[in-house]
Amino acid sequence: MEALTRSNVEDAAELKFGSEFEDIDILSNAQVAVILQVSARSAVNRDEELHEVYRKTQKYVDRYNTMTNQEKNNQELVKELDNLQDALTTFRKETENGEELELHGFEVAALMNLVATDTAVEEATALIPSLGRFPEVAIDEILDLIRTTMIRIVS
Repeated sequence: MEALTRSNVEDAAELKFGSEFEDIDILSNAQVAVILQVSARSAVNRDEELHEVYRKTQKYVDRYNTMTNQEKNNQELVKELDNLQDALTTFRKETENGEELELHGFEVAALMNLVATDTAVEEATALIPSLGRFPEVAIDEILDLIRTTMIRIVS
């Protein structure tokens, strides 16, 4: 077995991922929940039974999905989630030394998964250590984007 070197070790805190994670879109639990709900309805309409793995996945995302509102249809929810994902993906912040920082896809999905309306900067950086490269004020801006979306979704 080849010994692992420092350069090929995967580490989410350092935003180091294997080559299989390049050029992919990462989905939040809320996005997966919507996709699974639509496909479950489609399966029911075709009189198909849902696979056990499917049901377990749906149970997981339903349990941890904080962005839900039974009164909103899937189209409205998808639009809100897509808008949030776009806002986070295009978020840029310049550091004092002129370096431009942006969120990695992993961070975008992780933020969409963990954030509640009362999430603090310290909690976000503890759960997503790679956010530590951003100034606190930038992380607070990111959390405000998510809070605003969550309020629109749940109200």
